[in-house]
Amino acid sequence: MQHDILNRLQAETSELLKALYGLENAPMDWQPTRKEFEGDLTLVVFPYLRSSKKKPEATAEEIGTALQERMAEVHSFNVIKGFLNVEISSDYWLACLHGIQDLENYGHQPKGNETILVEYSSPNTNKPLHLGHIRNILLGYSVSNILAAAGKNVKKVQIINDRGIHICKSMVAWQKFANDESPETSALKGDHLVGKYYVEFDKAYKAQIAELIAAGKTEDEAKEEAPILQEARETLRKWEQGDEATVALWKTMNSWVYAGFNETYQRLGVNFDKNYYESDTYILGKQVVEDGLAKGLFFQKEDGSVWCDLEAENLGQKLLLRKDGTSVYMTQDIGTAIQRYEDFGIDGMIYTVGNEQDHHFKVLFAILKKLGYKWAEQLYHLSYGMVDLPSGKMKSREGTVVDADDLMDEMKDTARRISEELGKTDGIDEATKAELHHMIGMGALKYFMLKVDPKKRMLFNPEESVDFQGNTGPFIQYTHARIQSLLRKAEEMNGSATGNYTDLISQERDLIKAVLNFPEMVLEAAKDKAPSVIANYTYDLVKMYNAFYQQVSILNDEDGAAVAFRVDLSRKTAAVVKNAMALLGIEVPNRM
Repeated sequence: MQHDILNRLQAETSELLKALYGLENAPMDWQPTRKEFEGDLTLVVFPYLRSSKKKPEATAEEIGTALQERMAEVHSFNVIKGFLNVEISSDYWLACLHGIQDLENYGHQPKGNETILVEYSSPNTNKPLHLGHIRNILLGYSVSNILAAAGKNVKKVQIINDRGIHICKSMVAWQKFANDESPETSALKGDHLVGKYYVEFDKAYKAQIAELIAAGKTEDEAKEEAPILQEARETLRKWEQGDEATVALWKTMNSWVYAGFNETYQRLGVNFDKNYYESDTYILGKQVVEDGLAKGLFFQKEDGSVWCDLEAENLGQKLLLRKDGTSVYMTQDIGTAIQRYEDFGIDGMIYTVGNEQDHHFKVLFAILKKLGYKWAEQLYHLSYGMVDLPSGKMKSREGTVVDADDLMDEMKDTARRISEELGKTDGIDEATKAELHHMIGMGALKYFMLKVDPKKRMLFNPEESVDFQGNTGPFIQYTHARIQSLLRKAEEMNGSATGNYTDLISQERDLIKAVLNFPEMVLEAAKDKAPSVIANYTYDLVKMYNAFYQQVSILNDEDGAAVAFRVDLSRKTAAVVKNAMALLGIEVPNRM
């Protein structure tokens, strides 16, 4: 409910309770009136009965009468037992709607001074992005949009895992099996090409293990001694020593991957303000750990390894440097966090990472606090559950995970097939159809992913997500297109609708209240870092508009003032739908 009328009611009620019953700072809880009762806001009066020395009905009646005398906005009230239901005047709601009619960024707060950094995606350079990345990327990007709308200065970043044994495996396999194959010669996206050789490495590695076991080695010995793994380790050593040829190949193969990633990001409609690379940040992390050891914040074991004692925080002990002096993931994350603070002077940081890393981030935040960084208090792990697909729905290139590009192709094809079956794109030229199918497919994918609470494990069904009925992206997109069609018809009527409209009907009041709730929903979604708040608000708004559209004569009412008002209300509803969906990274069409 809108804060201004709530604040007025609370202030007036507080004064009334003092004047009527001598109550100072009395508890007060105005809530939206339940749908089965008449009214806009409801006050429970039971807490005041001891002071009023009256029955609940008489107390509510007395407060309601006094409020109506003091506030022009209170049109009427009714009492049901100890519940005072207040109806706010049509003039108030009409004035509110008029006040936001021309606000382009309605729902967005003015920019403040707080800078929040949001990390998402964070891929490895040895394989393409997959279904799990998609949930991660869509969550991180949407939360970034929502925080920006709530007035934060948002910086979107990713940390690219571009070093280590995984990329060396792809490099070795490419050298052995590729015959100089490149994205240009293979017509494969660069990330798919490098991923192909990561799979080839695994095949060769397993074959060598089998050979060694057949020759009498134990499984553990075979895994350790396989020649191709030794080559990958040697490649890693050469890379760390700066061997010119090794570094050159590493740069070439990574450049292929980045080009592939960028193409996928473009199709998903997401972007970043800055990329960080582990090959840079792991060095800073080592220095910080060595400094922390010198200051007595960490300790060294007899074998030379460096650890952080977090027993007091119930997090055990954490390895930070191996006995040979090499860093672990935690070391890199420490360095990355500090580098980001130095780059942006952040007030807070959000890590969009799956829930299997919950413990890792508790440890990271605890270590940064131990190092004395005050901003470590404002670090947040946006933890999310896994995504499952109905079995047999899609095949993946590797047979284990669903490739992001394949999924987007599948979504566009599903959108095309269902749209054509339903006749949703009849009479539209082929180029526009292709754009619409992409928009609907992406809208379906994004909305289905984001309407679910991030913490929940979810089942993604491509077919179900492209339903034009129910709580789906296409249902909302179709409603927006329907409103735009109505607005075009209204324009063709050439302004025949005139006059002042004053008597709101219930469907109109409900729709205005829902539209006015948008800024509050943005703030709630920002506080909870939950795009699902925006998704489900938008679905409820669209359902309400569809009921209004079906039950009320919008363009054909005899009263010209009613037509003018309903067209304005439709226009503002469409603008809120468009703004809300944009926070989810979803486009809405003007025609369907």
